[in-house]
Amino acid sequence: MSEEHEHTFESTDAGASKTFPMQCSALRKNGHVVIKGRPCKIVDMSTSKTGKHGHAKVHLVGIDIFTNKKYEDLSPSTHNMDVPHVIRNEYALINIDDGFLSFMLADGSTKDDVKLPDNETGEKLQEEFDEGKELLVSVVSSMGEEHALTFKEAPQ
Repeated sequence: MSEEHEHTFESTDAGASKTFPMQCSALRKNGHVVIKGRPCKIVDMSTSKTGKHGHAKVHLVGIDIFTNKKYEDLSPSTHNMDVPHVIRNEYALINIDDGFLSFMLADGSTKDDVKLPDNETGEKLQEEFDEGKELLVSVVSSMGEEHALTFKEAPQ
C-alpha cells in the first residue's frame, strides 16, 4: 500500500537567517524566542512535568521587543523553538524628516528608513532634537523589522 502525501511549501524570502532553532529546555529568562511569529524577550518560564509517560512542558511568557505586547506559548521541552537574531546598533541622529529618522553611519553614509516611534519615546526624541541636542539612537533590528527603542544625548 502506498500513500500519497501532498506537500505544501510556503514561499519565503531569505528568512532562514532571521532565526535559529534552539531546544526549549535550553532557553533562558531574558533571552529571546519567537512566539506566534513575533520576536519576544522571555520574561517568565516554567517547566511542568506531565503524567507517567508524558513529556515535560515549558510554559513561556514573552514580551514583543517592538510592541511590548505579551505573548504566551506552551511547548514540549524536547522540541526546538525559533530564536530571533536580535541586533542592536547605535547611530548618530542627523535629522527627523516626515516621520523618519536620518542617521549618520560610521562610513559617512546615511540611513533614512527607520520610523520615528509613535509613542512617548518618539515625542521626547523629537523634542530634544528640536532643542538642538546631539542624540545617539539605539536601533534594534530583528526578523526584518527595525525600531528606534531608546536614545541618549551624545557625549561631548
